[in-house]
Amino acid sequence: MLATVPNLQIAAYPQSAHQLSQRTVRMNVLVVDEDQAMRSACCEIAVRTGFAAQAVATLEAAREALRSHTVDIMLLDLKGAASAGLELLDEAKRLQPETAIIIMTAFATVTSAVEAMRTGASDYLTKPFALDELAAVLERAAERRTIDLASRKLRERLRSQQGLGNIIGRSPEMDRVYRILSKVSQTSHPVLILGESGTGKELIAKTIHASGPYASRPFLPVDCGSLVPTLMESELFGYVKGAFTGANRAKDGLLAAAEDGTIFLDEIGELPLDLQAKLLRALQEKEIRPVGATHRIPIRCRILAATNRDLVAMVEQGRFRKDLYYRLNVVNVRLPALRDRKEDIPLLAAHFLKKNGPEYKKDFTLDDEALRLVNLYPWPGNIRELENAITAGCSTTSGARLQVSDLPSPLQNFWMHARHHVIRPASDGIASDLPVTTLAELEKKTILTTIDQLRGDKLMAAKLLGIGKTTLYRKLKEYGIGEGAAEA
Repeated sequence: MLATVPNLQIAAYPQSAHQLSQRTVRMNVLVVDEDQAMRSACCEIAVRTGFAAQAVATLEAAREALRSHTVDIMLLDLKGAASAGLELLDEAKRLQPETAIIIMTAFATVTSAVEAMRTGASDYLTKPFALDELAAVLERAAERRTIDLASRKLRERLRSQQGLGNIIGRSPEMDRVYRILSKVSQTSHPVLILGESGTGKELIAKTIHASGPYASRPFLPVDCGSLVPTLMESELFGYVKGAFTGANRAKDGLLAAAEDGTIFLDEIGELPLDLQAKLLRALQEKEIRPVGATHRIPIRCRILAATNRDLVAMVEQGRFRKDLYYRLNVVNVRLPALRDRKEDIPLLAAHFLKKNGPEYKKDFTLDDEALRLVNLYPWPGNIRELENAITAGCSTTSGARLQVSDLPSPLQNFWMHARHHVIRPASDGIASDLPVTTLAELEKKTILTTIDQLRGDKLMAAKLLGIGKTTLYRKLKEYGIGEGAAEA
């Protein structure tokens, strides 16, 4: 029953254990309607759906409620003075920006309802409406509200830290990445992570998983370029006993083993076309057929995929399925190259220096010249190359202060070239950077010099530079150097 207070009705219906288990935070619903019967009906269905409900008859009472306590969802009737209701909507968005506002109107196409949606209302109901329709709208609003609250907490945490989890960076480019992560972490949509080799795509995938509602479930990475197609199919879909020679027992595929967890498909661009078709079918039907089996198994997992390839170009060339691309690319996160976020390099270098400290019992730092070098170097291998360079320097230095001579030879060679072509003394005796040579040209020279010093061993050059072999071959192709020329 409803206990009545002037202009305020508080619903006191008990919630069932099932309803409480479905929503960990009991959200507050405010009903604003001058019709007493409508207020009572809305409050009753809201409480039965698992909410705490309050109702007011006037706009002024609604303002008082917004000022005095948290309102998660507001049901606002626009009947009568529609302009006054729109003013309340605007004020509600100022007082409590995260509040989800649902408009109730007897006229679905009236100008005021359209304007309300433009002003910030999240949904609307056309009177008369069924009770189950109201319940469904409230549930949608509650889901959006939950995601918005989680995203806000994540954004606030980012502002007070130098990054997110193990992700380091405060540059504008990384701020954009953080904003996307704060939203996609709370959903189950597929995410496509794009970026050059060494930019931290797997770390981003782990962060999305660890920041989401199923962080306690498995995170299973799969390198799509490391296995032959037959083994890749068995890895993803599993197989039954006797499916092929050596299959002495059945094995569950990773897609089935995830059980509400996350599958991370790294280097998805390397997946053969026939496996792309099978993966697409699995994602569409949410079930798989193990190798050699006649039955299908349902799957429950989130898919995150990553690549350093241009998938759009691969689709145009017929090397990647268009339908799979759109299935994976619901949301994409594009990671910036390290050379495009120069202000993060000192933070990353300090992080890797500190990370190596305990092993050598030293507080490592970079001297001024080495710091200038790491800031100027184009980092074709991105963060992976920077970490490798710092780790190598910590292992070879005789003291705790790393110098240029302690860093790997590609950096030293770059520094010798840069001193003559980029860095010149200013009139006041302080060195100043004058980019006579572009970073792209310096990157090219670094890569080609490293290959030349290793007598054409491109695999070793890629490892030393901290880049993938596919990235190295792509760079050589951009330079107009074919397979034969590269070997020479």
